[in-house]
Amino acid sequence: MPSYAVLPPLVAVLQAAHQAAEWHAPQRRKGEAAEPYINHLLEVASLVAEATQGNDANLIIAALLHDATEDCAIPNEDLVARFGPDVASLVAAVTDDKTLPKAERKRLQIDHAAHATPRTKILKLADKTSNLRALAASPPAGWATARKQEYLAWARAVVAGTRGASPWLEAQFDAAAGDAERAIGS
Repeated sequence: MPSYAVLPPLVAVLQAAHQAAEWHAPQRRKGEAAEPYINHLLEVASLVAEATQGNDANLIIAALLHDATEDCAIPNEDLVARFGPDVASLVAAVTDDKTLPKAERKRLQIDHAAHATPRTKILKLADKTSNLRALAASPPAGWATARKQEYLAWARAVVAGTRGASPWLEAQFDAAAGDAERAIGS
């Protein structure tokens, strides 16, 4: 693969999509539809592309790769070598430390969101928007109403710290949250 620095942006984005598809090939979403995980990554990348009007190829690439370290154990050094330090730092900024308990990871996401860079906030917003769309359309099998409500409240708390990064993307999140709330009911 040629160095990320010499590739035209569209080629780099497509190579990242291909790589994400390979890395996440065995994964499925948690929802009842169990759709391929790459669908989530493509949706996040599409939301980022729309929010930035396609003007930030590295952020779009990071959206495609945002779960590579967390879910596929791809080392940050590999991301640097393949896609450059900017992409790798964006991915690192949204990667949870899986050695911590789940409750602590969730708390840290809320805490870190308000202090994140504007680009990281856009990536986080797009990820949470996609997750809430999935919660509304195909909730995880076995999740009780209370767990869905807790996830929705947590996602809103994370996104509260990202406000101001992209009004368009915030509107997408708010619509997804409303859809999820209606789908969950009480």
